[in-house]
Amino acid sequence: MGIDYTKRPAATPAQQSGGAPAQSGGAAVSLSKVTLTKSAPSVSLTKQGSSSGMLRVNLNWNARPAGSGGGGLFKRSAPTLDLDLGCLYEFTDGTKGVVQALGKAFAASPKGVNEPVIRLDGDDRSGTNTEGENLFINLSYASQIKRVMVFALIYQGAANWAAAEGVVTLFPANGPQVEVKLDETRDGARICGIALLESKNGEISVRREVNYIDGSQSALDRAYGWGMNWAPGRK
Repeated sequence: MGIDYTKRPAATPAQQSGGAPAQSGGAAVSLSKVTLTKSAPSVSLTKQGSSSGMLRVNLNWNARPAGSGGGGLFKRSAPTLDLDLGCLYEFTDGTKGVVQALGKAFAASPKGVNEPVIRLDGDDRSGTNTEGENLFINLSYASQIKRVMVFALIYQGAANWAAAEGVVTLFPANGPQVEVKLDETRDGARICGIALLESKNGEISVRREVNYIDGSQSALDRAYGWGMNWAPGRK
């Protein structure tokens, strides 16, 4: 199985396709949670008062599905399904790359910024962390963020998304949580583009994707026009 990590951008922003077309529609909002669905795929963090501070992006999943020799979420000595959380990113200065455990690419910042703007808290390879895996995006630098594609990769185990029952939840510093369920599963694909965060004209939005793609990170790159070169990587 080919696994990728980013090596360097292959083209300038002017040469990029700009990614997938935007979808219309807004999600229903409660005081505590916004759930993005196929019929209501997007939400404005700015309009919800959630466009500042640290945004935590959490991935949780059923690491030991029924019939795998033990029950419970993350209750086992060795993982049956090892999902990795990561993201493709593009800053307004043209810097592009990936944040993920593969290649130990745990953090990223625009040029001239001396602190991580996007960072991954680690890689839960044991499957014992009930908090799953977390990305942190510092929205204090929202004006320097162009787009962030949050993805999950089945690193170990059968490509069985239905059994994984994955859920990504965005926890902003203020305002309601934003939830994306990986409930339209397509087994056999190793990677899923889950949600696209974009910053345009002073507004930060999140759009549900839940796009299962055959291949690895490079295939996700091609699907959304990131335009980077990739090479084999490992943890």
